[in-house]
Amino acid sequence: MTLPTFFIAHGGGPWPWMNGQMRDFHAPLEASLRDMPHQIASLPSAVLIVSAHWEAPEFTVMGQARPGMLYDYNGFPPNTYEVRYNAPGSPVLAQRVQQLALAAGLPCGIDAERGFDHGAFVPLSVIYPQANVPVVQLSLKQGLDPQSHLKLGQAMAPLRDEGVLIIGSGMSFHNVGLRGPAAKTASRAFDDWLAESLQRSTGVDRAGRVARWADAPSGRLAHPREEHLLPLMVALGAAQGDAATRIHYEENFFGTAVVSSYRFDRTDATSLPIPTTVKPGEAS
Repeated sequence: MTLPTFFIAHGGGPWPWMNGQMRDFHAPLEASLRDMPHQIASLPSAVLIVSAHWEAPEFTVMGQARPGMLYDYNGFPPNTYEVRYNAPGSPVLAQRVQQLALAAGLPCGIDAERGFDHGAFVPLSVIYPQANVPVVQLSLKQGLDPQSHLKLGQAMAPLRDEGVLIIGSGMSFHNVGLRGPAAKTASRAFDDWLAESLQRSTGVDRAGRVARWADAPSGRLAHPREEHLLPLMVALGAAQGDAATRIHYEENFFGTAVVSSYRFDRTDATSLPIPTTVKPGEAS
């Protein structure tokens, strides 16, 4: 079976371990993340996740058997610096990732020390709260060239037939300095373009269009720096010509922005309705 790939929003900071408004803002996103395992026929053999929060001089994959934690956020409650996500790593998968990247002409190193950053452990704590699936994290490459990340995704495509779930973790809108009506206008314009680009074009045309994201309506307003969009390129590259399904959509993320998440698979699925009000559960 060929597994789908995903591009997901990971939200703000360590939100699953917080209460009140911060957690409430993430209720629709939480519902969509919790639903992801139900969109896959069986438990994957492993997860390969590309986080917006890891950039390296060359593509780099985590290689340790028991990854630690990297609390790469500031100003949150003390308990959020004690969070543990105890999923095992997979040195075997890390070597496989490196081999696939090198075979595609992409230099790729292995890091035996880095732990999970919040772009990885936050969404995974909701998707697989029991931490019962091995996880390997893969970096972005400094320079943030879209074509290089599309090529990386293409190189990772064989993993889909090997039981590995590929997830790009970022945000479809990421401009923390833009608030209010300006953020709503910019995020909506970019999100409309993204949906059109992903759902109404395929293959090489789709990849080329998305790679030119900076020319999209409000492209640079939506992403002053593109690191939160680049995980999409990896998921899209690995998806080849597969159909895109919008699995999460909301118009008032943090009360101001339009954000979306996508699944890519070999079905003719259409966009799914997303609940607007969800009672948050507790992530482990």
